[in-house]
Amino acid sequence: MRQALLALGLTTFSITSFAQGTLSGDLQTNVNFFNRDTTIAASGTPQYDNQRTGSESWLSLRYSQEDFSAFLRIDGFYNSNLYNPKLSYNGIGIGAMTLTKTIGELTVTGGTIYDQIGSGILYRAYEDRGLLIDNALTGLSVRFKPSDHFSIKGLMGNQKNTALFGTTLFPRYNPVIKALNAEGDFTIAKKVNMAPGFGILNRTLDESSMTSIAANINALPLEQRFVPKYNMYAASVYNTLTTGSLSIYTEAAYKTEEAIERDGTLQNLDGNVLYATASYAQKGFAVNGSVKRTQNFEMRTSPNEILLAGLMNWQPVIARLRPQRLLARYSPASQNLSELAWGLDGLIAPNDDVTVTLNYTHINTLEGQSLYREVYGDIEWRNLGPVNIQLGAQYLEYNRPVYQINPSAQYMFAFTPFGEITYRFNEKKSLRVEAEYMHTDYDLGPQVFLLAEYNVAPRWSIAVSDMYLLRPSNESPIKDNKHFYQFFGAYTRGPHRFTAAYVKQVEGINCTGGVCRYEPAFSGMKFSMTSSF
Repeated sequence: MRQALLALGLTTFSITSFAQGTLSGDLQTNVNFFNRDTTIAASGTPQYDNQRTGSESWLSLRYSQEDFSAFLRIDGFYNSNLYNPKLSYNGIGIGAMTLTKTIGELTVTGGTIYDQIGSGILYRAYEDRGLLIDNALTGLSVRFKPSDHFSIKGLMGNQKNTALFGTTLFPRYNPVIKALNAEGDFTIAKKVNMAPGFGILNRTLDESSMTSIAANINALPLEQRFVPKYNMYAASVYNTLTTGSLSIYTEAAYKTEEAIERDGTLQNLDGNVLYATASYAQKGFAVNGSVKRTQNFEMRTSPNEILLAGLMNWQPVIARLRPQRLLARYSPASQNLSELAWGLDGLIAPNDDVTVTLNYTHINTLEGQSLYREVYGDIEWRNLGPVNIQLGAQYLEYNRPVYQINPSAQYMFAFTPFGEITYRFNEKKSLRVEAEYMHTDYDLGPQVFLLAEYNVAPRWSIAVSDMYLLRPSNESPIKDNKHFYQFFGAYTRGPHRFTAAYVKQVEGINCTGGVCRYEPAFSGMKFSMTSSF
């Protein structure tokens, strides 16, 4: 707490000293009230059994004056289950602090840095509050841009260690990360543009991490042992080619041999990724195709870290992330060790009021094991008087043992038709009704989801929904027909938004941007506030 107050005081003093600059900021606060319910397994955690409340807050301040800017974010967690849903997470301190100075063509940034190389396959430092991923680089960034067509930047530092937040001023992993990235943007012919780039990265282990790795290797059978390396090197090349209505992005990445965990043991393996996506669009028609091949491309601060800890990169997701409640439960996470994925999307719009969307996604391991299949289609009619209608369906095959990290789970097949209708009473008031039915004999079994949402723009939004288990499957942890009600309300006034919700939610995998994490069942109230100034 003293660290946060000191930083806030120093920033306030600096802002007062440079009063002619611009100050802005934002605040986000979540408060959860936990209501124990053993019938849906909403129990067995500190929040349900003892604490009953938990919260998270982020307060950000930004100051800028000509060629100088400063950023400070104070994070606070109190009996929170956001970092680890089974534990209680507490801490308050500096979540991020950055000073940036531009000197002509040179920009220097020190502190907490969020950045990436290419699409993020080689390196990405980013924040995702929904999963409490915050793998920022604590260090220094230098960017030189001599022209509008070329730039080069260098990064150096340690990755933030969220698990140690609140225990020290800048909690971080000890291995050192260094990276160099150059990008261009050139017109090579009429209507033909290229934006090439390349990146190189080096991660150096510290003595403590190497000692732990060596101990694990020495515990292996003699024929499986190897000499671990302090340094891992990786590189990527990428390019965006645009000509008329066609755009093609390609990227290739490679990393040198290092100790990574595979098949339950440490192995000395190199890795690679090949990724490409192409899109073509003209009036009334668009098509997009993507393909990705990944082999042993595990990028972490050290092999001692697991799950979401110490991740240094982010791999593009081939599958489309669906907003529908039942469809969103089975989103596939990128597989860093073995994945061969491709997908094709098409959009047809015969006029301004009708849109047809089609999609197919196919994901296997490199060894040929089936991971994910999706056949999806929907049609949307707009401006039918005051009515908009959307109808669609999804066929899904989903490898639950892999994606849910549960060897006893069954491979899942499901068919889910859905529909949505929106009725506009006038320019401000509307009613949206959504219905979904998932037909499956796996996981929880067949389910129905209904939602009604009433909006009064720009102030009010009220919603009521219910997910109902029709016939729990043999492997379902819930053995009786069960309603999962949710009541939601939101009020917006200027830059302020307040929400309140009563939630009963089944356990499952929560995915954001292709990164997934298991979340236990939830029962209770959720409040949130966001504000900007």
